[in-house]
Amino acid sequence: MANKVEVKELLDAGVHFGHLTRRWNPNMAPYIYMERNGIHIINLYKSAAKMQEAAEALSKIAASGRKILFVATKKQAKEIVSEEASRANMPYITERWPGGMLTNFVTIRKAVKKMASVDRMKKDGTFNSLSKKERLQVDRMRAKLEKNLGSIADMTRLPGALFVVDITREHIAIKEAQKLNIPIFAMVDTNSDPREVDYVIPANDDASKSIQKVMSYVADSIVDGLTERKADKEAKKEQKATAKKEQTEKVEAPKPATGEVPSKDDEDKKAMKEAKKDVKLESKSETLEKADSKEDK
Repeated sequence: MANKVEVKELLDAGVHFGHLTRRWNPNMAPYIYMERNGIHIINLYKSAAKMQEAAEALSKIAASGRKILFVATKKQAKEIVSEEASRANMPYITERWPGGMLTNFVTIRKAVKKMASVDRMKKDGTFNSLSKKERLQVDRMRAKLEKNLGSIADMTRLPGALFVVDITREHIAIKEAQKLNIPIFAMVDTNSDPREVDYVIPANDDASKSIQKVMSYVADSIVDGLTERKADKEAKKEQKATAKKEQTEKVEAPKPATGEVPSKDDEDKKAMKEAKKDVKLESKSETLEKADSKEDK
C-alpha cells in the first residue's frame, strides 16, 4: 500500500501550477480546479489520488520483477530523474530518445553489447594491439554509447512500464510504448492530452520542485515493491531449504532391526523350528535306548 500523499506538500512544491489558459488541452478539464491570472490551477486532491493509484501499480510491477523505464529529456528533469531512477535501481533515458528504443529493441541491445565488447577488449589486452587512431575511434564510440544508452545497459528485455515526465515533449516514446501495449505512467500538465496515458498524474511538469516531489514518491513505491519481492524470494528459499532438510532426515532415519519387533509370522516360524528340533532329539534318544537294550541282551 502506497503512503498517503499530503496535499499541503504538493502545494508547497508548486505541483498545482499549470500552463497559460490559452495553451490548455480541453481533455485536462477534469483535473483543473480554477483559472487565476491567466494560468490554470490543477486540482491537488485529484493529483494526490492519482499519485497513490500510480504508485500502487508501479509497486506491483516492481514486485513482479519487471523493469520500469523512466524518460525525461528536459533540462530541469534530467538530474532528478536519473538520481531517483538509480535509487530505485531502474533504467532511464535522460538524453535524446533513441528512435526505435522499444519498437526496435533488438538493435538497441546490439549497441549496448558493443559497449560490453569494448570493455572486454580493454580487459584482455586486445585494445592495446589496435593502432592509436583505432583506439581513439573506439573510445569515442564507447563514450557516445555510454552517454545515450549507458543507463539502460541492465535492461535485457522490454520494460514492464514507462514513466514519462512531459508527454508532449516525449511523444515518440509514448507512441512506441502504445504500439507495444506497454503501460504508460506520466506527469501530465494542462497543455497535454491525458488520453495518451494509462496512469495520469496531473502535475506541473516544468518546475524542478514539482518533479522532485512526484519522482521521489514514485521511486519510494518502487523500492517498496522491490523489498517485497526480495522478502518473498528469501521466504521461498527458506521454505525450500526446510523441505529439503526434512526429506533428507526422513531418508537417513535408521530402520528398526528385524529381530527387535518380530512379526507374528516370524514367531510362528521360530516355534516350528524349535518343535522340529525337539522331535529330532526325542527320536535320537529313543534310538540310543534301543541300542542299549540290545547290548544288554
